[in-house]
Amino acid sequence: MSRLLTILLAACLALASVSVRAADDADVARLQARMDTLQADPAVGRMAAFEQMEARQAIARLDDARRSERAGMLYVAERRVEIAETAAAAESARRELAALDLQRSELLLQASRRDAERARQEAERLRIQSQIQAEEAERLRLAAEAEAAARTDVEQALTSVTGKQTAQLSAARRKEAQLARQEAELVSGAKLPPSTFESRGEVFTLPAAAFAQSRLSADGQAGASALAAYLQIGKRGKVRVDGYDKDAQVARARGEALKAALVAGGVPAGQVQAAGKTAGASAKKAAEVIVAP
Repeated sequence: MSRLLTILLAACLALASVSVRAADDADVARLQARMDTLQADPAVGRMAAFEQMEARQAIARLDDARRSERAGMLYVAERRVEIAETAAAAESARRELAALDLQRSELLLQASRRDAERARQEAERLRIQSQIQAEEAERLRLAAEAEAAARTDVEQALTSVTGKQTAQLSAARRKEAQLARQEAELVSGAKLPPSTFESRGEVFTLPAAAFAQSRLSADGQAGASALAAYLQIGKRGKVRVDGYDKDAQVARARGEALKAALVAGGVPAGQVQAAGKTAGASAKKAAEVIVAP
């Protein structure tokens, strides 16, 4: 009877051991299946390679662990699998966000170029219209010479028409310049210096912070890069660069340094003239770039 009880007890222990081992194998299989699913996913399977390697190593250690180490190894393996899944998803999201940012920048640049092209076309249309108006005005003026009494009225009408056309053309050119500024800043990644429209053309003013004595500072290099991109958009006239300082050599060197930066940025050297002006530079004005109309 005692022998029979011993055999039954041994059989029960063996069945319990098989049951525990089966449960352990099920945990390993479950975790391996999650990793296989992650690796087979075409969207994230190749991402977070280091985390995936650590997760598989943890599963392998779980599979080889002794019974006393099993609970801790199972916890570590599950956390490693979760980390691998989360890291892969995060890396996928980062890549998707970067792709969307790039697409957005490309769309903004394309839209800016389209707007600039429309502005250039509008400026050309107004220029032709202004030329036609001027020719028509001249014809009317010549015809009016035979009628002295009507000459004053005709000349007043011509002055009004010409003034309106000139104002429209000036507005179109300003719009074109504004869109060209936006495109130049997108292309260069830097801000253009402030500018004003004067009788001598569009005048960009660089502050004292743009120079370290006679050389361009980091801010000055960024502004020159944006200016070079701007001058290469559309049809720009001659460019004059004036450096300012009480010391004539420093003033001249500032003008030459700014010209060199524009030429390095792609502006033809023959298009740019540099000079120095012996005058006190201020915090707001240490150099000027004048773009001829």
